[in-house]
Amino acid sequence: MELKSLAKSLANKIMRRVSGQQELVAAQSVLDEATTVDRVVEVEEGQLPSKKPSKPKKRRKKPQWTPENYPVEPCEGKTRFYDFSLPNGVLHALADNEFAFCTPIQAGILPHTLSGDDMIGQAQTGTGKTAAFLVSIISRLLRHKPHELKKSDQKRAVGVPRALVIAPTRELVIQIEKDAKSLIKYTPLNVQSVFGGMDYQKQRDRLRNRPVDILIATPGRLLDFQQKKEIRLDSVEVLVLDEADRMLDMGFIPDVRRIVQSTPDKKQRQTLFFGATFTTDVKRLASQWTKGAKEVAIEVEQVTAKSVEQVVYLVTQEEKFLVLLNLIKQQDLNCLMIFANQRYEARDLSVKLNKHGIHCAFLSGEVDQKKRVSVLEGFRSGKIKVLVATDVIGRGIHVDGVTHVVNYTLPQDPEDYVHRIGRTGRAGSKGTAISFASEFDAFQLPAIETYIEQPLPCVYPEEKLLEKY
Repeated sequence: MELKSLAKSLANKIMRRVSGQQELVAAQSVLDEATTVDRVVEVEEGQLPSKKPSKPKKRRKKPQWTPENYPVEPCEGKTRFYDFSLPNGVLHALADNEFAFCTPIQAGILPHTLSGDDMIGQAQTGTGKTAAFLVSIISRLLRHKPHELKKSDQKRAVGVPRALVIAPTRELVIQIEKDAKSLIKYTPLNVQSVFGGMDYQKQRDRLRNRPVDILIATPGRLLDFQQKKEIRLDSVEVLVLDEADRMLDMGFIPDVRRIVQSTPDKKQRQTLFFGATFTTDVKRLASQWTKGAKEVAIEVEQVTAKSVEQVVYLVTQEEKFLVLLNLIKQQDLNCLMIFANQRYEARDLSVKLNKHGIHCAFLSGEVDQKKRVSVLEGFRSGKIKVLVATDVIGRGIHVDGVTHVVNYTLPQDPEDYVHRIGRTGRAGSKGTAISFASEFDAFQLPAIETYIEQPLPCVYPEEKLLEKY
């Protein structure tokens, strides 16, 4: 009995302890619920909770670019881009390109073109004329409302450019478009190009998808799009004819005449006319298509004497390739253009250089457009170190950074000599032009010297340039 009584007493104690724990748990639950209700009441009565929510961080605005970000101190005898009242977006782009002082052609034409005058400019490629007319175009378009918009809320039509640049070759069109894009990147303007030989559908789609401000074109493709109603030229405010002398030589003038006639009258547009040489025929065209034009000329000797070091190696025909190979390897030339008179000469030379371990490419009129573009991009990027070309295609190549030009065969036309060496020493930089004069072409030298109005230094190659591998 005592054991039963003891067991019953122990069981009652355990039951009371469990009950007490349950009551404690229940009490804690009620307390938690009450605390939650109190907090809800506080919020409903407008009282803030004890813990404040974190505020979102504000993004810092990027400071706006001003000319003070790229100071250019005045320099006697030089003209700064800052000396013209250019829009900030244009100055910003020029600063990105590290353009501080104008080249002679830029300093000569910008005061007139920015004032709205027509211009006839005589200058070789590489003198900075492309940047000059692009700066003028962009500044004008930014400051003036499009003529086609009669109402403030009216939208611009597609395929109706405000500025038109006509150039003779695809390569030149592509280069001008590239330069234009680098100068409009801080503006709302849009630049497009049309040229033959490739990407017809892509070009048409771009024309249809977005209004174009600056259109750069070769004559044939432009006329094609005009005839198909993809492009209208009745709202052109600025017309640029680049390398007009070459367009005349290539037989493009009838096409160009049709294009010019489809733009507004010359009294209603600004016309900029450029060429490397001004023959009587070129001057007649300039007078027909411009009004009261100002004239600026950069003489041939300024281009050849000041920016390009020239030398002629007196060699035999058999020595030419050996001297060229040694020049490339011994001087480690990484951006070199070589010119030959005939396409078969250029092609064979390219093959021989590649066989000797020189990464070389070849361009002539027979190379299709897609291949040309690929080769030029490889040359610009540095993947291709040496480019061999003929005069037909070479004159349209505009690549910055070419350090050396070699005339493997002397040109038959002295003017081609100037165009060839104009691939180096561009926009004020220094370059070297090396010519080979053999028993087959040395007789071309007197005519070249007469044309450039200066003697060319003629030397025999050093012994190390005649070493055989």
